[in-house]
Amino acid sequence: MVNSLKKPWLLMPVKLAHDMLPYILPALSVLYKKELPPWHSYSWKHLNFRNPMGIAGGVDKNAKNISAWCGLGAGFIEVGTVTPLAQNPNPGKIIDRNPNQLALWNKMGFPSQGVKDTLKEIKKHSSKVSVPIFANIGKNRDTPNDQAHEDYIKLLEAMHSHVDGFVVNISSPNTKDLRVLLEPANLSRFLNPIITKHRNLDQNENHQVKPILLKLSPNMEKEDLLSAIDTSLKLGFDGWILTNTTAKYEENLGFGNQGGGVSGKPLAERSKEILRDVVAHLPAHVRKEKIIISSGGILSKDDILERLDMGANLVQVYSALIFQGPWFFQQVAQN
Repeated sequence: MVNSLKKPWLLMPVKLAHDMLPYILPALSVLYKKELPPWHSYSWKHLNFRNPMGIAGGVDKNAKNISAWCGLGAGFIEVGTVTPLAQNPNPGKIIDRNPNQLALWNKMGFPSQGVKDTLKEIKKHSSKVSVPIFANIGKNRDTPNDQAHEDYIKLLEAMHSHVDGFVVNISSPNTKDLRVLLEPANLSRFLNPIITKHRNLDQNENHQVKPILLKLSPNMEKEDLLSAIDTSLKLGFDGWILTNTTAKYEENLGFGNQGGGVSGKPLAERSKEILRDVVAHLPAHVRKEKIIISSGGILSKDDILERLDMGANLVQVYSALIFQGPWFFQQVAQN
């Protein structure tokens, strides 16, 4: 349970608090900026992570607060989900929270200012930060699935020179039929042109390899999950984010039957189960070469250490920043 009196933003309407954060965060980062000592540092390929804690996709959708999150101690930053064209959130209610259950619900649906404006923000901030920046990329909701790969290719082409890596997001429950692309019958056909374009872009930029990861759903059956791991591994993906929000949640959370996805504490056990299954499935030499990022229900330092002990290389947080505050990274590294 969270004491809302000590965290006044939890007393505000959740949508208002969400909308105000991008404007308040720069000031908070100045007030609370600290040079954190390295903590569980990690190097992989050409990237160096001073600590293993990153912001998950969805925290900084339009890359407006890259400098602020770096100043607050994030070890890496994932911006987005970025879409080729600007699009609004889904209609109706799109976000809610349950502080007593440490649960966050959203049905945003890839709201994005579009790749052109997002790139302007990345260029504005990237020279000021010293942490890796990943772009979480997704299709516009009006793009049919049989053309979805074209949206992802457009984003690779536009952003390749300006970020350190990519996250292919087809695991959100908030874009209609998006998760159909994760099904075994569709996944290889969808991913193949994307990875081919990615390799060509790497080769054309003096071998400045930009890792590409696949973000997976917690609602996949074990057989389909491991099939997706094998398919993406065979195609040459560099790692995985485990996992996105869950579309299967209990009614007692108070979110009703609205669809969307839940993160926070209710996702923790399923996220750990997915991590455990993937680590057990991958041979040791593959785990050494690839990267596994665990996300979902990570709310404390103990949670972080547990995921690292389980085999994750890095972790990401979203709900912890809501319920613990944006100085979460500093609290973890200093305690």
